[in-house]
Amino acid sequence: MTPFLAEFIGTMLLLLMGGGVVANVCLAKTKGYGAGWMAITTAWALGVFIGVVVAGPYSGAHLNPAVSIGLAIGGTFPWSEVPVYVLAQFLGAAAGALVVWLVYKDHFDVTDSQDIKLGVFCTSPAISNPLINFLTEMVGTFVLMFVVFYITDGELTYDSNSTLPIGLGSVGAIPVAFTVWVIGLSLGGPTGYAINPARDLAPRFMHMILPIKGKGSSHWGYAWIPGIAPLAGSALAAMLYYILK
Repeated sequence: MTPFLAEFIGTMLLLLMGGGVVANVCLAKTKGYGAGWMAITTAWALGVFIGVVVAGPYSGAHLNPAVSIGLAIGGTFPWSEVPVYVLAQFLGAAAGALVVWLVYKDHFDVTDSQDIKLGVFCTSPAISNPLINFLTEMVGTFVLMFVVFYITDGELTYDSNSTLPIGLGSVGAIPVAFTVWVIGLSLGGPTGYAINPARDLAPRFMHMILPIKGKGSSHWGYAWIPGIAPLAGSALAAMLYYILK
């Protein structure tokens, strides 16, 4: 297990569980149809939990480009490692989205709504207002990163007093899952709380290229918001933490 492979597998599991619960709740004729927002936010949080459990010991389980970049801005993760982590996260997110489609293919086929099919893969605003949508994603990611910094510096300290920057894995899987859970419950309504560029953009790309029956547009015109706003929120959290510590 290498850091690259750990980030790939961890992010794949995150998207498999997260996309899977949206498919289960929203697609036609599933056993979980209509289970609601609580089911979706809980499964996304537990998806973070299992991703961190698997990847944490090997990569720190960032599972999110905004986390990798935020930790680098905060000085607890080397910039040289960021491209490798981000590539693994995007590839893992794409793989997770692919498996969700394969598992739920029959239900995609019998679902009429193009928006529901797209929603299994990526986020969209409940009310389109680019400024507020951007702010929502930025604030949600700010909360995630600010909490991460205050639970831990993103470093593992050994008996020899040497340190290793390891990111989300250093805070433990349960606190991270709780943080993502409350973000979804409290701030997820306006945009679906991507708070992760890989989580949104890679599955959106898979929606575009997969032969999904009756699919519509992949809505790339909105994609810049979940692509950029989480990075802005993460950077603000890192800078504020740096000032206050």
